[in-house]
Amino acid sequence: MMTFQKRDVMKALTSIAIQKVLNDISAPAFEKVSKKLQKEYKCYIPDCYDHPEYLESVLKSIFGNAYTAIVEQIRIELEEHAEDNGINLLIKTIAR
Repeated sequence: MMTFQKRDVMKALTSIAIQKVLNDISAPAFEKVSKKLQKEYKCYIPDCYDHPEYLESVLKSIFGNAYTAIVEQIRIELEEHAEDNGINLLIKTIAR
């Protein structure tokens, strides 16, 4: 079973990766995704670790088909931590 501390670290790494990828697109892209997560799901970027389906839905609705490039960048950012079940699930969920 994953310790609470490791889970927190993985959640933070996921948040940083998502934020970096979105900010690389543009600061407004990050803001738009953050606001839509808040408005539609009452959650924040770190919550995407536990609810990757929220991020998948928001990315698809904002970016349309271009979301696949964003998913690929997130996957690359998190690649070295893909052995973590939560990160692995997040990548699989947002890539579907």
